[in-house]
Amino acid sequence: MATYPVLEGKNAVLFERLLENAKKEPAQLIPYQTSLSYDPKRDTDSTTTKMGNVPTASNIETDLEVEFLNAISKAADDIYDSLYFNKKIEVWKVHLDRVRSDGKVYAEYMRGIVSEDSNDNDADDHSTRDATFTIDGVAKRGWIDLPADIKEEIDYVFRDLAKITDDGDGNGEAFKDDDRGIGANAKEEATNPAN
Repeated sequence: MATYPVLEGKNAVLFERLLENAKKEPAQLIPYQTSLSYDPKRDTDSTTTKMGNVPTASNIETDLEVEFLNAISKAADDIYDSLYFNKKIEVWKVHLDRVRSDGKVYAEYMRGIVSEDSNDNDADDHSTRDATFTIDGVAKRGWIDLPADIKEEIDYVFRDLAKITDDGDGNGEAFKDDDRGIGANAKEEATNPAN
């Protein structure tokens, strides 16, 4: 009987890096994340004809939102810079409990800008941030090494987390059709019913 390991929300974390710093530094984990929301969507419509409905679909739009405790960190400042100065930012939504047999971890890579950054400062609680990213195009799915010491792919294709260098495309690996249903947490192996 097939088993399907459930992905835990606490193990979905967001890494970021300003795109302009890709050759200077590795991606940073946004510290003290409390929530991560990912919302890709496509508006659809249809035209009624005498032969039936003909559907039409718009481009994918993706909103990504992360809530975290406000802390003194480079990642927190990068989010401000993206919003204040309209700087492109790279983000990786990493599922720590979806691991391939070779140890690579599943991630979705995106580029965009921070479009909102709400900051609450109640007297009886920690300072919190709620940042929303507006993503360009469609996220790229793939597999990364953790911890990151990774290299670039120049085009907007799946990237790994480390700083970008000029001597190769790193250890990141794009998601392939064969990867559907692959990856298990440490407690149990998934059984792919297609195999």
